[in-house]
Amino acid sequence: MTTDVADEWQRWHERRVASAAAPHGSLALTATHWLEDYPDGRLPDIPGTWSDDGDAVLLTATAADGLTVDGRPLDGTVRLAPDQGPAAAARVASGERRLVVLVREGVWGVRDFDPDAPARRAFRGIEATPYDPRWSVPGRFAPYAEDRTVRVENADGRKRGLGLGGELAFTLAGRELTLQVTVEDDGSLWAVFADGSSGRSSHRFRFLRPAAPDAEGRTTVDFNRALLPPCAFADAFICPFPPPGNTLDLAIEAGERNLL
Repeated sequence: MTTDVADEWQRWHERRVASAAAPHGSLALTATHWLEDYPDGRLPDIPGTWSDDGDAVLLTATAADGLTVDGRPLDGTVRLAPDQGPAAAARVASGERRLVVLVREGVWGVRDFDPDAPARRAFRGIEATPYDPRWSVPGRFAPYAEDRTVRVENADGRKRGLGLGGELAFTLAGRELTLQVTVEDDGSLWAVFADGSSGRSSHRFRFLRPAAPDAEGRTTVDFNRALLPPCAFADAFICPFPPPGNTLDLAIEAGERNLL
């Protein structure tokens, strides 16, 4: 059984490497531009004029700008909602680049994914510790009576709200530990955490995504699948830092550690 689990972990790791290295994967992000920082609507190195229209972004361009929307050349103005899917499926393109519309706490932005990004060309892989069953333990999720939002610093230096839906308790290396977690739309959990290895033998913080708990709150806490946050691949991501209480007093020598 352990061999089967280790093999599945290896396939998971290979998928992670392939996803990061894809033409419009995490390594391709070269910039995140917030429209409020550009009142004239002209974004650095991006054609067209981009403006905040309240519940959407207005993009105006001429045929000479070379932008396409939904695969068709843009010559005029279009309203854009946030792109919800992967960057490769973004509605707006400039050649091979994909321009992804996003909104955070009412502030609209545009991300520039370029397959020719230096980070993507320099990528050699993800350093990850081979699967070790000692780092996979049972956990129990206890939801808060009401969802909470805490303000945490993000990788771009701005503070934003991080929604928390409950606590995940588990025992690891003889220690009783807890993490505050977000509950995703599909019921799965998301934790932003640091530990005794952070900033030393692993990135300064990481993500963990346990499966949705069952009716009794049971799930698996598997640090073999600890994830590097997107900002480990590209500085232009705005990952949240761990909320108070999510720095574990234990070195988690498992999962993804750093870029090679």
